Amino acid sequence: MKNTVVIGGGPAGMMAAGQAALRGQQVTLIEKKERVGRKLFITGKGRCNVTNASDPEEHISNAMSNPYFLYSSIYGFTPEDTMAFFEGMGVPLKTERGKRVFPVSDKSGDIVKAMEQFVKESGASILYDTAVTDITAEKGRVKAVVCGKRNIPCDSVILATGGLSYPATGSTGDGYRLARKLGHSITKCYPSLVPLKVKEKWVESLMGLSLKNIKMSVLLKGKEIYSDMGEMMFAHFGITGPLVLTASRYIDDKTDERPVIRIDMKPALNEKELDARLLRDIKKYANKDFKNALNDLLPQKLIPIVIMLTGIDESKKANSITKEERARLLKVIKNIELTVTDTAGYNEAVITRGGINVDEIDPSTMESRLVKGLYFAGEIIDVDSLTGGFNLQIAFSTGYIAGTNC
Repeated sequence: MKNTVVIGGGPAGMMAAGQAALRGQQVTLIEKKERVGRKLFITGKGRCNVTNASDPEEHISNAMSNPYFLYSSIYGFTPEDTMAFFEGMGVPLKTERGKRVFPVSDKSGDIVKAMEQFVKESGASILYDTAVTDITAEKGRVKAVVCGKRNIPCDSVILATGGLSYPATGSTGDGYRLARKLGHSITKCYPSLVPLKVKEKWVESLMGLSLKNIKMSVLLKGKEIYSDMGEMMFAHFGITGPLVLTASRYIDDKTDERPVIRIDMKPALNEKELDARLLRDIKKYANKDFKNALNDLLPQKLIPIVIMLTGIDESKKANSITKEERARLLKVIKNIELTVTDTAGYNEAVITRGGINVDEIDPSTMESRLVKGLYFAGEIIDVDSLTGGFNLQIAFSTGYIAGTNC
């Protein structure tokens, strides 16, 4: 009987372990934390966006690094297969805006429980609270996995230790070290899908304010490199939320160039339409202070900031606002700018950009091209995607391919 060791009890590792065990192999899944699925448990704000109900081509087109590498895995275990897998494990799913798929219960714990159950029912064993210190190889083939003083002989090893994001969950780059020792190269890593720190100190006063249906653009040296509509939120250090996380992927290696975030508060209105709206509000609140004339247009918390950016006296009567001042107000509402100074780092990053060089991995099997019997799955590989369930699908697909080919 073939012995396989899977290192890492995340979504990719659990999928790989279960699939390998179903093929009759003796499988040991090693997890260094006291329980599996720690990072999976906190994904989607605790709801777990398991996949995206779009076709494989759309998943591949959403991959930001090395999309070509994913063809075999995404088509080998599709988003439809992922949904069928969890439904079959007794976890009913639902599809929400943007084709995002969640458990009906909105509890990520149901997904973690189902995966752990799958691993155990398939016949694999799990070693909890166990750290792998080395993988030994002989004549170009894996020989054993070392856990401190314990030596576990094996025919194959699947490295699914994740990247560097959310290190408290166990993703501390161990897999990179193990792979590098076996001759693999690691592309430069960055925290990705991550909140952004900004230079403007006034954002601190907006902490917790969520803005919906806004347009966000990212400018680098004056050139727009990303633009979309959606939701964002202010934090004490800067900005976060769905739009910001996606925007971060376009600038995560460019923060030394000070990208600029431009926010259009009213993207549904062009300048002429917004000006007409401003005139109506000014007429409605003609004898009120300028600051009170904005109550219908902007969130209460944002009004003092907008007024500060316009340079208009807040106590000036609305009916005294000049055409030039109205033009300044319009410009601010359509063009609030923030200067990015850095990302919030790996502690807040959803995913790691970078990892094991894909040129050193066979995409049809996930086996190393350098060491026989060594396989990779999940975030450890230099593939990453945008938000919306795409990254978890990569984990499930690469884990499935590794588990069925090891």
